[in-house]
Amino acid sequence: MLVFAKCCGATTIGVDGQIIDVEVDVANGLPGMEMIGLPDAMVREAKERVRTAVKNSGIKIMPQKVTINLAPAGIRKDSSGLDLPIAIAMLAAYGILPRESMEGNLFSGELSLEGQVRGVTGILPMAIKAKEMGFKAFFVAEANVNEALLVDGLTIYKVNSLYELIDYLTGKAAWEPAVSTNTEQEARDETMDDFADVQGQFVAKRAFEIAAAGGHNILLVGSPGAGKTMLARRLNSILPEMTIKEALEVTKIYSVAGMLNKNSGLITKRPFRSPHHTTSSVAMIGGGSIPHPGEVSLSHNGVLFLDELPEFSKQTLESLRQPLEDGTVSIARVNASLTFPSRIILCCSMNPCPCGYYNDPEKQCECSYQEIKRYNRKISGPLLDRIDIQIRVPRVTYTELTSTQRSEASAVIRKRVSAARDRQLARLEKYGIVCNAQMSSSILKKTCRITKEAQQLLRAAFIEKSMSARSYDRIKKVAQTIADLDNSDKITEVHLAEAIQLRNDIGV
Repeated sequence: MLVFAKCCGATTIGVDGQIIDVEVDVANGLPGMEMIGLPDAMVREAKERVRTAVKNSGIKIMPQKVTINLAPAGIRKDSSGLDLPIAIAMLAAYGILPRESMEGNLFSGELSLEGQVRGVTGILPMAIKAKEMGFKAFFVAEANVNEALLVDGLTIYKVNSLYELIDYLTGKAAWEPAVSTNTEQEARDETMDDFADVQGQFVAKRAFEIAAAGGHNILLVGSPGAGKTMLARRLNSILPEMTIKEALEVTKIYSVAGMLNKNSGLITKRPFRSPHHTTSSVAMIGGGSIPHPGEVSLSHNGVLFLDELPEFSKQTLESLRQPLEDGTVSIARVNASLTFPSRIILCCSMNPCPCGYYNDPEKQCECSYQEIKRYNRKISGPLLDRIDIQIRVPRVTYTELTSTQRSEASAVIRKRVSAARDRQLARLEKYGIVCNAQMSSSILKKTCRITKEAQQLLRAAFIEKSMSARSYDRIKKVAQTIADLDNSDKITEVHLAEAIQLRNDIGV
């Protein structure tokens, strides 16, 4: 009888997979099962699940001293998906399974007490890591098959129960590789809210087109009922389709967060997240004792919409500053320091004052000057500085509202946006970025050509508005996007003037 065996399982660290070597030693001594290698409570409980699942699968093993080591020992393990590799390694150590059945195979799945195999989160990053590490086959639960099949070059096997898997590994049964049963095709929803339904608001629609084309953050300020939320919810309808790389990045995040169901394939629709204003900073940024992605990461390659911006807590809003600047979220804990991606378009809306009618031409504002000032101060200067486009949204007039002329459809706007993005990609791909909003100061200087007249206008605006260096760069980025939409190789006075106009002061 073999006394030692090793099997490979996997877990996740951040949004990346991590291969775990499960080593099992069976020896004479006081019967029991000891687990070492920094398992958390969920993994420590695997001892009872595995023991009971093996028994209920009709397999009798002698009670002996069993030691389970999870390597590398310095990484905390937190996935119930290690149940299956622990069971396989233990059965191999007892001589029930042949040692060669472990070679080139990766196993992941949670065991029920009767020996059924359940799905776990994070299968996609595990499968990507398995392919990188040269594994040939990946054994997963039925609920995880479609997700694992997103990775080409890796044979996926569907495991329903521990008993069935034992029969396969001992050669008593033959299995065919799993095939996709995806019944939900992620695609652009043709019933998505369309800009064609928006009457008037020509300045706002132009601002959204520029924001979508360059990946710029945008803030809408206006009275209640002006259409701020309606406009924001249509931003996704004009964003370009995600590339395969972007889609994989988004799907990995949702996999780790446990937000994919068994019928989900690759997520091809850009995320649109709209958290409530009571959302905490941990839920927004991500975290926990073992960090998990928050709203900014769930919005990666998509839109994070914050309605009624001043109603969010100051701590939550200030926590957005680093992700908006860097495009990543860094979370440090005692056990690990993790980084989650957060390349987002931040779209915010707010009223100009507590009652909502400051500067409204039709309704009197009831707020005092101090109340308005206090309300606006809930949004800090450093956060506002990171929002490229800041516009006021006026009420729609009766004439505009009752007009029978249909506005420009989202599909038409999206074509212009996609063409502008193609220009940016051709210019910026060598720097590893895809749109103007992601440019650093050095890249901005290398790639943006500005006319002498436009530079003089920018100098005058810089002095008059007492701009920060960040504001200076962001206006140039927006102007570059406008030039891309205009199919121009240079930023002219016209492009720059519009960019300046789209960065209004929202204060009193």
